[in-house]
Amino acid sequence: MSRDKYESPLSSRYASEYMLGLFSADTRYQTWRRLWVALARAEHELGLPVSAEQIAELEAHVTDIDYDFVAEDEKRVRHDVMAHVHAYGKAAPSAAGIIHLGATSCYVTDNADMIIYRDALAYIRAELLCVIKNLAAFALKYKDLPTLGYTHYQPAQLVTVGKRASLWLQDLVSDLEELDFTAGRLKLLGCRGTTGTEASFMDLFGGDGEKIDRMNEMICEQFGFDSCFDVCGQTYTRKTDSAILNALSAIAQSAYKFGCDMRLLQHDRQVEEPFESTQIGSSAMAYKRNPMRCERICSLSRYLMADGANAYMTASSQWLERTLDDSANRRISMPEGFLCADSILRLMMNVTSGMVVNEKIIGRTVREYLPFIATENLLMEAVKRGGDRQKLHEVIRQASMEATAKMKNGEGCDLISSLSKHPEFGMTEDEMNSVLDPSLYTGRCGEQVERYVKKLAPVIAQAKDMDSEISV
Repeated sequence: MSRDKYESPLSSRYASEYMLGLFSADTRYQTWRRLWVALARAEHELGLPVSAEQIAELEAHVTDIDYDFVAEDEKRVRHDVMAHVHAYGKAAPSAAGIIHLGATSCYVTDNADMIIYRDALAYIRAELLCVIKNLAAFALKYKDLPTLGYTHYQPAQLVTVGKRASLWLQDLVSDLEELDFTAGRLKLLGCRGTTGTEASFMDLFGGDGEKIDRMNEMICEQFGFDSCFDVCGQTYTRKTDSAILNALSAIAQSAYKFGCDMRLLQHDRQVEEPFESTQIGSSAMAYKRNPMRCERICSLSRYLMADGANAYMTASSQWLERTLDDSANRRISMPEGFLCADSILRLMMNVTSGMVVNEKIIGRTVREYLPFIATENLLMEAVKRGGDRQKLHEVIRQASMEATAKMKNGEGCDLISSLSKHPEFGMTEDEMNSVLDPSLYTGRCGEQVERYVKKLAPVIAQAKDMDSEISV
């Protein structure tokens, strides 16, 4: 941790070591060098004056980057790519004259970004699968546990703890589908020249367009891509960045919903996030057990959702074949978007692997509200016994208001006792109490969860164990 300079909390507190490494300077600039090697190899095989010895020397110096030389040279030439070209040439002097032959800066910058984004999306996918697996197991475990449902955060009909979790699960599966769609459309820029016309390579290859196509195919093959964009300007279309951040933002939306719901449930002491034996909830209030992980999920999710706006503003403002006002923004918004998504999913893996369900609290809350929930069943039974539906409805309404008023005054709920005193029902208090079985009011919750999780089996099978510990 740097103590004398600002450091992003995503780096110092939240993101994984893998993602920090992926967006490091070493990964970025070594990928540039690998791209220069790939270009030189393709040019050699297609007959340009690039020797096998030059390629071998380039390959031998992919990792030994002299960053001090790069910094000094960039001050001199005011161009980051050319500073790295010069540094690479200094390390591999026999190949200095053929590095970057026919290319423009975006050959290394854009292609390297796409390679890194591809790998980052794969890691995000793996983390998302872990969360999905955890929530699916949780939903199955509690598929039949009745709990009070809420609409408008007001008591409603019963659901089950597992059914509620299946709603979170479904949102995340939708995010997985969007992530896969986005990742499946990624393409390399290739080596297309200054304005995407490949004019420099028409000159180098003597007008042989087939060789240019083969060169780009070879570059794609070396980095595991199927193809390049069909057409481009100097850069790949920034709509791709927008699609990527939209997919990450979608995950943040679902994560926020999950985190917010958990905070509400923890307030009611029904379901809680993990709390470690030595964890301190408050520096002043020693009894506190704050949902800090879910609060952090919500906090980071807000940031990521807002970050997505950078990409579509950049995509919409690219002039003609390109403008450089994308560069500084992308250097921040794209890596930070990935690091933030990684941080959110790490937290979600941690929370979903250890959620605490307080069944007695849930049961007490269900029993408190069950008399009100059961009134529709009581009304139907009373009608079967000859009662008037409209008159019974009014009796229930009045008795419910009276019972609610007593509860708000700190008294117990006496709704069933009150209704049993009305001869219109033709039912004893014991007969009325016999319908107060919570399992009668959860509908098909258990079946819905089982059916949905079974449907997800092929997706869940893809999940691999990942570290779910959070450092801070």
